[in-house]
Amino acid sequence: MDRLHIDWRRIALVAGVLFLVVLIVDFNARLEELDRLNHQVGITRLEATHAGLTKIAYETQIANATSGQLVEEEARSNAGMIQEGDRPVVVLGDGSETPLEIQTPTPLPTPKPNWQIWWDLYFDEE
Repeated sequence: MDRLHIDWRRIALVAGVLFLVVLIVDFNARLEELDRLNHQVGITRLEATHAGLTKIAYETQIANATSGQLVEEEARSNAGMIQEGDRPVVVLGDGSETPLEIQTPTPLPTPKPNWQIWWDLYFDEE
């Protein structure tokens, strides 16, 4: 009859310890998931900031390209266009300038092979 005696305190203690272990393991898994999600939030915020800055840069370029002042400056400087009332000035040379002399670089001597250098050192009588 002693063998059939069940100690409920020990069973409750073992069940309580097992329950605590399960809680700790679950808490650790949740902390790892929180860390992973926080890292992902940081990456997403960085990408969103980069996209916002890119959008602002493109909007600035569009505003500059469509402004009348930039279009007029581009037409005058690069396209050679004039407005009514402007007097175009064409600079002509008087013919007294001397043309630039183009100097050709002197070719570098080709280096001798190593065997030729040694041959000259030992057998040349210069």
